[in-house]
Amino acid sequence: MPDRQSIRQQLTQFLEEDTNAPRSDLGDAVNLRADLGLDSVDFVGIIMRIEGHYRIRLTHAELETVVTVGNLLDLLEAKIAEAANVPAAPPAPPAAA
Repeated sequence: MPDRQSIRQQLTQFLEEDTNAPRSDLGDAVNLRADLGLDSVDFVGIIMRIEGHYRIRLTHAELETVVTVGNLLDLLEAKIAEAANVPAAPPAPPAAA
């Protein structure tokens, strides 16, 4: 399971690729909209990439509380941990001979 720093690195990579701007400092207090200039389309794009990369789903209600990089990292850590604890599918029954 990825730790907070590796999630931050992946988020930085997505932000750099999507906004074409280097993001060297993504401290927890950085505001995604005010400090990074993300509009709603940018934010949705980043979220879609995160969901695909980590194979998680973030609800609209969960995302409404996200203002800062720290908020997003907290949410991602929780969702990734939750996804990692999902029990595996039961094994298929043996084939009949």
